[in-house]
Formats: sequence, structure tokens, C-alpha cells
Amino acid sequence: MRRITTKLGILAAAALLAVTVAGPAQGKQTSDAGRTGAEAAAYFVMTDVSRAEFVIKITDPRKIQHARDLLSGATSSEPHVVGRIDKRTAPYNWRWSFHLRPETIDFFDFAIEVCDATTPYVEDHLDEAGGPFLPGLVWCPWSSKLVREIPQP
Repeated sequence: MRRITTKLGILAAAALLAVTVAGPAQGKQTSDAGRTGAEAAAYFVMTDVSRAEFVIKITDPRKIQHARDLLSGATSSEPHVVGRIDKRTAPYNWRWSFHLRPETIDFFDFAIEVCDATTPYVEDHLDEAGGPFLPGLVWCPWSSKLVREIPQP
């Protein structure tokens, strides 16, 4: 019975994370006319308790502004990063075998434990991600914080 309860809890947590990361359905937003996706993107370095640096690419203008507000001190709400892992290297995040899919990146104050892990731990257990470890490939390092914005690599 205990194993069933644990499995149900993991499934419920994964479903909650999927809904949280997906966000509410919205109509098509107008994009910056004449700008390419690369021009509209911003790159930030985040770190966690391990002090390992990880580069993220953000494409949503509101989230880019939130990240800049965090760095400038204009806000302290939702300081941690959450997103879905893509198990491939990205040119801007070459040090790691994975990156966060830009369209899934968001910020949070609190999250459930099932998505928490340090960057090196995710790297070392990447083959397990998507199962009981980081269900749905959602990663929300609780100690994550942005440390700086970098130019487009």
C-alpha cells in the first residue's frame, strides 16, 4: 500500500509540474516585428548551491524583464528557475550535456521536492531524468539564482 501511495504521489507531482510549467493557455501574442528569435532571446547565467554555472536562454519578453529585474534588485519575488530539460547540448551551454528548453523556462518561489536537484547531480544522472527522477523532465533547483546576463554567445 505504501508503494502505491508513493507512486500516486509522484504521478500527482508530475502532473502538477506539467501544468505549472505549461502555464495557462493564452492567445497568440504579438511578437516584436522584424526581430528574429535569436535577437529576441536573452542569455543568463544561473548557479545553485553547488556553485556550478549553467546558462539559460529566455525568449519570452516578460520573463526576460523579470530576470533583469531580479539581477538589478528591482524585485526579489520568484527568484528560482524552473523549466523542462532537453537532453542535448546547446551551443550557449556547452559545458553540460543538457539545457533547459527556452519556451518552458519560468520562475518560482516554492516548488515540490521531486523536481529539485543540483546541476552536477542532473548531469551525473541525466539518463534517469524523466522517470521517477525529475518526472516529465521538469527541473526546479531550489537554490537556483541568476548571477548575470551575458551577451548572445
